[in-house]
Amino acid sequence: MNDISPVLWQFLVKWLTNFALYPPEASKIAPQMDALYFFMVLVSLIGLTIVVLLVLAFSVLYRKDRHPHAVQIEGSTLLEATWTIIPLGLFLIMFVWGALIYFRVYTPPANAMNIYIVGKQWMWKAEHPGGQHEINALHIPTGQPVQLTIISQDVFHSFSIPAFRVKREAIPGRYTTVWFEPTTPGTYHLFCTQYCGTDHSQMVGEIVVLSPDDFKKWLASSTSGNSLAQDGERLFASLQCTTCHNANPASRGPVLAGIYGSKVTLSTGEVVTADDAFIRESILFPSQQISQGYAPIMPTFQGQISEEGVIALVEYIKSLDSYNRVRQTTNTTELLPGSERPGPPVQTQPAPQGKVNQ
Repeated sequence: MNDISPVLWQFLVKWLTNFALYPPEASKIAPQMDALYFFMVLVSLIGLTIVVLLVLAFSVLYRKDRHPHAVQIEGSTLLEATWTIIPLGLFLIMFVWGALIYFRVYTPPANAMNIYIVGKQWMWKAEHPGGQHEINALHIPTGQPVQLTIISQDVFHSFSIPAFRVKREAIPGRYTTVWFEPTTPGTYHLFCTQYCGTDHSQMVGEIVVLSPDDFKKWLASSTSGNSLAQDGERLFASLQCTTCHNANPASRGPVLAGIYGSKVTLSTGEVVTADDAFIRESILFPSQQISQGYAPIMPTFQGQISEEGVIALVEYIKSLDSYNRVRQTTNTTELLPGSERPGPPVQTQPAPQGKVNQ
């Protein structure tokens, strides 16, 4: 639509934006979504106009004083087929168009930068892989696909950036993802669009889009000193995970080096992909996904690790690519700052038999 008349398109978008009736287009997907939106509005207006004109015309042509006696009128198959097929075709165009945009929005490219978003009454917390932490703000670069892995710490929330035309639910206990590619530097609004309690209206923030060079400067000035993977390594060692998940071939837990993205066979025979959600479930609910060949003796860490701690552990496990990294972790004993101490170490003595699930 915007390719047919670029001048009219720019006038329409800028007019709506300047009058605060429409958010700016600040991502690559925004013009495509707007084109679909305006197409739907145009079809609706044309349909409304046709219906109104027909009602007025029939009111005049078939009013009672011109036709005092009712006359039976036989239907027209051609007419009925026309008003059925044309709207059906338009609806199918909208459906296919919308489906293509939907699958694009929820299928991030392989080179997307991943950032974790945690919703909590009533704030948004952003966790960058490099260790940068933000509250009610998110700094991102232009020209770089950005994937958000979103979860809620309490109730349902909805992470919405109108200028990017993206919105994704933050669900308790489950990761959801969405991605976008910012195109225009600036500061944009962030909203929670799911009613989440008393201060829902105050659960707002800002998205700061920077040039690649400015973003690098921001990363360097905002780092906490440790990446998420490094924080996860400390927490991994503090929780005594290395007792079972180590480089020993006789260890009671599955090998974690290189597990991320691989296929895992469960005790039920089901084969699943070891993605972020699988690793999180294995930490908090280990008895629900038992790896084949291992006994279900791993304790749950639900309620003992914060959501940020789980994210750090997931990033650490994702970074494991060799046994050497696991061996190095056994020498790390410092607990991740700000995380809940889990209490006495779990499974510090070798079990008499069996192996432990992840």
